Amino acid sequence: MSDIDVLVVGAGPTGLALGIDLARRGVPALVVERADELFPGSRGKGLQPRTMEVFDDLGVLDAIHAAGGGYPVGMIWRGGERIGEHHMADPAEASDDSPYNEPWMVPQWRTQRILLERLEELGGKVVFGREVTGVTQDEDGVTARFASGEPVRARYLVAADGGRSVVRRAVGVGMTGEVVDPLPTLVADVRITGLDRDNWHFFPQGEGAEDLLAICPLAGTEDFQLMARFAEGTEVDLSPEGVRRVVAARSHLAAEDVTEVRWVSDFRPRAALADRFRVGRVFLAGDAAHVHSPAGGQGLNTSVQDAYNLGWKLGAVLGDGARASLLDTYEEERRPIAERMLGLSTSIHRGETRRGGATRQLDLGYPGSTLTAETRTAPGPVRAGDRAPDATVDGVRLFDAFRGPHWTLLALGTSAPAPSADVRLVHGPAHRTYGTGLFLVRPDGYVGWAGDTPAGLPEYLARFGGR
Repeated sequence: MSDIDVLVVGAGPTGLALGIDLARRGVPALVVERADELFPGSRGKGLQPRTMEVFDDLGVLDAIHAAGGGYPVGMIWRGGERIGEHHMADPAEASDDSPYNEPWMVPQWRTQRILLERLEELGGKVVFGREVTGVTQDEDGVTARFASGEPVRARYLVAADGGRSVVRRAVGVGMTGEVVDPLPTLVADVRITGLDRDNWHFFPQGEGAEDLLAICPLAGTEDFQLMARFAEGTEVDLSPEGVRRVVAARSHLAAEDVTEVRWVSDFRPRAALADRFRVGRVFLAGDAAHVHSPAGGQGLNTSVQDAYNLGWKLGAVLGDGARASLLDTYEEERRPIAERMLGLSTSIHRGETRRGGATRQLDLGYPGSTLTAETRTAPGPVRAGDRAPDATVDGVRLFDAFRGPHWTLLALGTSAPAPSADVRLVHGPAHRTYGTGLFLVRPDGYVGWAGDTPAGLPEYLARFGGR
């Protein structure tokens, strides 16, 4: 039986992002995946601005930018004629504090390949064909058993194995949720002739939503993502012929215009939240912890940020000597945000909310967390618990200073010595984005502590181990 520090079950975006974060911290970890290869479809294609910031820190942003593109304007068709444009989201301007202003489209299969390449570059790996069949734990660790092969023993286990998580069931955690939409939905990656790649094409058939067809060009590829909805109770035909029939019936295209069906699936949109995100030494992340409607593009993004929150905390406990109680703050911080994002996804799906600022996830934070300490008498525009915005301070771009697994102390309009060799210090004058004060930025890009003077800062940092 092999022994490691962290076993990550599932090589989707959540598991791969966590694997990267642990690898760059030198934490011995293993990612296992029950399938024989990475997920092959485009399903989670939208990367929100906050996730782009996370990918900047994890070292994959250039590859993500090169692999994708922006979202096209929607085009509505009727009777083979273009009848008008449809703007899917409210526009946003890039700014100094938020350089990634709009969602970026990358098919999920390509995002996962980029993450896997980064993981392997850092010395990590994924073992495919390892299906978990059981999990047991004790005071010292967790043992995972597989359909084939030797068990693996780890100090901690992270379930990133999707909405039907075997690990979640093994540790007895339920999910509370609802069917967002009873209409079955087909999604497929296809090659099509006869449609331009400058628009996201919509083919409404009438007043109802049960026979909608939408065809979106997938940035960075020759493929289109096709989505079709059906009346409640319909048995969806997932064969290539079935996909072609839907296109021919609902658009001006002929069946033979669909030259290739590369991947196909169906689902019924639902929203569900795990009752707990932690049981002993087992953590739930991503779809294993929360399942979203795809509307608004929140599922993959919330999932990656679960990993980003948990990674530095596992690193602090396993590598820096922080108390194990730090890991309790993962559920404390992430479950309320997952619940909030589930509500947003459902509201967008039902047409109650437009895709706008909230979907970009830049305003999320942890102001009520037990890790948040705001000690200033008159806090400015950025407070403890907030996302740390980008800015240029005395010639230093802050996102460049934050990049890496360290903490960063911003001293703006005041002075402070570096509290530790493990904390990067950036001095500068008071800044219009931040105001004045000392801002200790966590490894995941949120302000953990803020003060007028360094009083209390060493004690705060001592909570996170040998810093």
